[in-house]
Amino acid sequence: MTIIIFLIVLAILIFVHELGHFLVARWCGIRVDAFAIGFGPKIFSKKYGETTYGLNLIPFGGYVKIFGENPDDESINGEDKSRSFVHKSKLEQIAVLFAGIFFNFIFAWLLITFAFSIGVTTSVDSYPEFKDKMKDAHIMITYVSPGSPAEKAGLKGGDQLLASNVEEVQKSINESTTNGVNLKYKRGAEEITTKIIAENGIVEGKYAIGIAMDNVATLRLPIHKAFLESFRFTKHTIEITFSGLYDLVTGIFKGTAKLSSVTGPVGIAGLVGDAYKLGFTYLIMFTAIISINLGVLNMMPFPALDGGRIFFVIIEAIIRRPIKPIIANTINAIGFSLLILLMIVVTYRDIVRLFIK
Repeated sequence: MTIIIFLIVLAILIFVHELGHFLVARWCGIRVDAFAIGFGPKIFSKKYGETTYGLNLIPFGGYVKIFGENPDDESINGEDKSRSFVHKSKLEQIAVLFAGIFFNFIFAWLLITFAFSIGVTTSVDSYPEFKDKMKDAHIMITYVSPGSPAEKAGLKGGDQLLASNVEEVQKSINESTTNGVNLKYKRGAEEITTKIIAENGIVEGKYAIGIAMDNVATLRLPIHKAFLESFRFTKHTIEITFSGLYDLVTGIFKGTAKLSSVTGPVGIAGLVGDAYKLGFTYLIMFTAIISINLGVLNMMPFPALDGGRIFFVIIEAIIRRPIKPIIANTINAIGFSLLILLMIVVTYRDIVRLFIK
């Protein structure tokens, strides 16, 4: 089920991203030759009008084949050159390239709006101005550390602790030392009591069992307020994603970056599965966050990414002449190969970590 949900989420996000490129390219009068989800062998292919639509076997990606985006003699000098990407204005070219990113951000905003409008579980402290609109307040386990006493006892993220407040639970765990603490929690309709032996060292200076908790409640907003709060949430998530990506890139040059901070398709699939187990709105919110991450990643001025192609267009606007097609295509091909290599390395690390766990 986790794999199926992950593939559905991935396909939707790729579709939204490529749809942005497709629609804006068509709006600018550019010929679009292909629209496909996935890479590799074709599962389905059908031509409607001048565009071939396809579904390919490997789901980790997708593409829109825009006439002239990778310049060749036909797109530069051919009969249909007026409908070529390369012969459009620089502003139109940037609009087409940025459209996928923009659609990912807009899609995230709409998803988060939907979640707020139907009711999303959130930290009580995150929205003090909406405390009167919060219902079903409780203590929820938000994270269980792998290999911790809590995991060994069977606790999972999303479990509801039956206690008055977080501080009370933390105090009882710390004061139990190695004598064990009885925790009562609810999972679905079932109430469970378990005894857990705390350990010293999980949290510095305290006895702990390896869980993170929060006072949460269900927040449901009127649609107009949901749109506004969703915009703020999306903006904040974009900002912190940019910040995290900046720290990672600068860390590479400083020698402080860690590959363990990068998650590949296998790791993301696991996180999607965890979000699904927590509930439908968690899955919606997590899908929105992945969409934002996809948009931010594509803004990087790296060859083969949208940001890299936009960077080339800006250079051409500054020097007032096109970059030679063989140079641009070669750089983009190298960039694409490096991205595939990185994905393979990260995926291998995720699989190894999965088996070690």
